[in-house]
Amino acid sequence: MASSEEDGAPEAGGDREAPRRRRRLGSLATAWLTFYNVAMTAGWLVLAIAMVRFYMEKGTHRGLYKSIQKTLKFFQTFALLEIVHCLIGIVPTSVLVTGVQVSSRIFMVWLVTHSIKPIQNEESVVLFLVSWTVTEITRYSFYTFSLLNHLPYFIKWARYNFFIILYPVGVAGELLTIYAALPYVKKTGMFSIRLPNKYNVSFDYYYFLLITMASYIPLFPQLYFHMLRQRRKVLHGEAVVEKDE
Repeated sequence: MASSEEDGAPEAGGDREAPRRRRRLGSLATAWLTFYNVAMTAGWLVLAIAMVRFYMEKGTHRGLYKSIQKTLKFFQTFALLEIVHCLIGIVPTSVLVTGVQVSSRIFMVWLVTHSIKPIQNEESVVLFLVSWTVTEITRYSFYTFSLLNHLPYFIKWARYNFFIILYPVGVAGELLTIYAALPYVKKTGMFSIRLPNKYNVSFDYYYFLLITMASYIPLFPQLYFHMLRQRRKVLHGEAVVEKDE
């Protein structure tokens, strides 16, 4: 599930404990997280500008992915560092949750859209690209300003409101893109391992994609309603009781 709601800053919720968290974090880790989030904000802004300029010049989405793929691959792959941040304890988010969210993005970029070139001009690709881009610009700028202890209300508001539309749109784009890839994968047998072979194992990428699509059914509501609870907590000050993960 490529929601990408994992934390990139120690005070992601903007709560009153932020200063104490920062003191525990240490200046070196804070400096690194600030640099990381500034770099990621800038990277996704570059991506957004490139997409707008391409559409204004070409008047079509065809060829858009090819024109921005290097930037997309670099910054989305760079996000693997967020798993490291969780592992070493400089952000308070679950390693498992962050790992699933980041790896799902990597999967969509490298093992679906990059690897299956016939689907790169699908309109569904534009859906998740636009959703990801706006989400990440908002998210990383939120973390940057939080780390600098100067969070504008609009950024905070955008962080906990834009996802209401962007998350379902992004998920729809991802599912439609995987669905569009199915005929090509079934025809070519790409990434599949057939029997017999010396390892006596088999793997069918076509069915793996079907299982991946099915996994969205239980995962999407959990992540979406988690963000809605966080929204109530942060914007309206409601007490939210979270279950242990």
